[in-house]
Amino acid sequence: MKKIVLLCAAGMSTSLLVNKMREVATKEGFECDINAYSVSEAQKHGSEADVILLGPQVRFELSRVKSLAKCPVDSIDMRAYGMMDGAKVLQQAKTLMGL
Repeated sequence: MKKIVLLCAAGMSTSLLVNKMREVATKEGFECDINAYSVSEAQKHGSEADVILLGPQVRFELSRVKSLAKCPVDSIDMRAYGMMDGAKVLQQAKTLMGL
């Protein structure tokens, strides 16, 4: 099972996107664990992740999070985030994991 971590300012706004991504994953039969946390918890939760995606509001933290992580890290497409497009963001995570 793949672990997808989303990071944002406080872990709140991204929670909505997590729910959308979970719905898409269920429909696709893609087994994964998707959770959102504050970017301040990057080291704690990022060490166990298969991929980390940053909300657009914390994309300035990208290089710092990359230096902490042992997995692919990228910022979420701003348009997909604004539209809460769970399918597009899940696909971004899969692509980063090479799936």
